[in-house]
Amino acid sequence: MGATRVLAVAELVENQATRVVVDGVAIAVVKDSAGDVHAIGDTCTHGEISLSEGFVEGETLECWAHGSQFSLLTGKPLNLPAYEPVPVYAVELIDGDVFIDPNVTKEI
Repeated sequence: MGATRVLAVAELVENQATRVVVDGVAIAVVKDSAGDVHAIGDTCTHGEISLSEGFVEGETLECWAHGSQFSLLTGKPLNLPAYEPVPVYAVELIDGDVFIDPNVTKEI
């Protein structure tokens, strides 16, 4: 199906997650303090909580409910109670817009 435009880079707030849904897949999109844009699965693997409601620090996104932190680079949980990773999606930046294909995950 290909990558879909989800929002403009300018719509992203630094160090804050934004929830988008592409083809029925919930994705948390984050622009970190270095300006890099990341896209990971929006659902915490511990409690099925929206990660985009959590806290961004460095290259991690923390679930607000139980404190599990996920790497924005690998999707792996960095602490308990979560122990299963979330998917990480490839991000394309084209003319100031963010494109994501929910069918293509990054190989980690």
